[in-house]
Amino acid sequence: MAAKPQTLATTSAFEVLGPIMVGPSSSHTAGALRCARVAASLASGPIRRVRFTLWNSFAHTFRGHGTDRALVAGVLGMDTDDERIRDAFDLAREAGLEVVFDEAPDDTSVHPNTVDIDMTCSDGTSCQVRGESLGGGRIRISRVNGVGVDLTGAYATLFVAHRDAPGILASLTHLLAEAAVNIAFCRTYRTEQGGRAYSVFETDGAPADGVLPQVRALRDVSFATFIMVPGSASATAPGVTAEELFDDGAQLLDACAERRLSIGGVMELRERGLTGADYAKASMSRVIEVMREETSAPISAPARSLGGFIGGEARLVDAGAARWSGALMGATQTDAVARAMAVLERSAAMGVIVAAPTAGSAGVVPGCVLAVADAMSAGEKDVASALYCAAAVGLNIQTHACVAGAEGGCQAEVGSAAAMAAAALVELLGGTPEQALTAASLAISNLLGLVCDPVGGLVEVPCQARNAIGVAAAFSAAQLALSGVRWLVPFDEVVSAMAEVGHALPSRLRETARGGLAATPAARAACASCLGCA
Repeated sequence: MAAKPQTLATTSAFEVLGPIMVGPSSSHTAGALRCARVAASLASGPIRRVRFTLWNSFAHTFRGHGTDRALVAGVLGMDTDDERIRDAFDLAREAGLEVVFDEAPDDTSVHPNTVDIDMTCSDGTSCQVRGESLGGGRIRISRVNGVGVDLTGAYATLFVAHRDAPGILASLTHLLAEAAVNIAFCRTYRTEQGGRAYSVFETDGAPADGVLPQVRALRDVSFATFIMVPGSASATAPGVTAEELFDDGAQLLDACAERRLSIGGVMELRERGLTGADYAKASMSRVIEVMREETSAPISAPARSLGGFIGGEARLVDAGAARWSGALMGATQTDAVARAMAVLERSAAMGVIVAAPTAGSAGVVPGCVLAVADAMSAGEKDVASALYCAAAVGLNIQTHACVAGAEGGCQAEVGSAAAMAAAALVELLGGTPEQALTAASLAISNLLGLVCDPVGGLVEVPCQARNAIGVAAAFSAAQLALSGVRWLVPFDEVVSAMAEVGHALPSRLRETARGGLAATPAARAACASCLGCA
């Protein structure tokens, strides 16, 4: 039997219902920040100058997405939910950090969301790191000082730079064994025999405090550090590994049947094993708290977005409910749409949100779940179970397809969010696990091929309105499934089809702001006076 992907064994539910972040895009803001923060941890001393070279989607949209601020914030050591991110340039000047941005030409051999980070330290040494943002805040470090590597932060990671010399690996593994550190994976990357090399040890937990000095003292070792990707399960609960309860939708249904649990129940069980019961409970409470705030505050107190394209639309929908909801969407769906649109207003104004699964699609899940929960007077436990169900669906999608608009179009963002929300609504309303996955399949199928064409590279237009459509897709899919409507194509095959369609979309329709609505005369004219890209 083929080995199961490690992502499903190590990704927390709160990396799908998260990160909790500031900014308009989980891949272009939170993911970019994490790339820079990990890169900074590989520098040998205080950083005095950094040059960011941006590729593909990053290059086309970095100002509108706040990628530039996020990268600087990451080098300064901020977290994704730090509200100082918007002031990153001022803070860099105060810290004496010189920052330069270069835009590289398009290159299809490079991941759509790629940044090269060239750092110069106060001692004159330099370090070059290539980071890739994979969507939903997940990242991969693919190159260090010209040597190809593969660092995702799925496990706690010891990174060692050394000369390719006989006995060095034996010395390193001996030190870890003496410190009772269990090695999950070990890889060595080198330029040539006897040349520069990097060894990466992914471990079950962080080594004890005394291990790093011993590693650094070894002959032929030039640098060693311990890497934790902020927010990852390895960072929140190092040393804990979840039982692999499911690897895809079919196995998820088997796990539900074996344990006589709902999808949300299985996902909560998995999370408790991964991060511990107390941490899981606290994390879910924090997610719900932020979701309630992000879906309500912009309705009561609208604010204009960074680009100036949106602000106040959620209040208009809410105010028009009495007149229009009876004949059109109904009271609960109208409430859900208003809440979903509110989240996009908050993120576009650099407020704190939960990326679920991305910032660009962050309104769909909380809008749906909280509106229906309030309409049926559901308790916090029911809301948590529905959100865990959403996380299970999102985890499958991001593992077997993607949730990044730059990689798979808006179907990967709003389509994935609609699938998560549809399944969550079925669970909230007492449906079966099979009905929940049917709803998720319907939601994706009805948004298959949706392109990502942000006007001016800003997550404002058409993103806010597409979150409203995502709510409508989730509501209709949930009602069809609960009514007993079946769907011909199983969930896993729908996800596979979404991945295929996403890869077939031309790059101009995948978050580059060069096609679709972004290329229309009206959009181009609006961009001439945009507030966010100056």
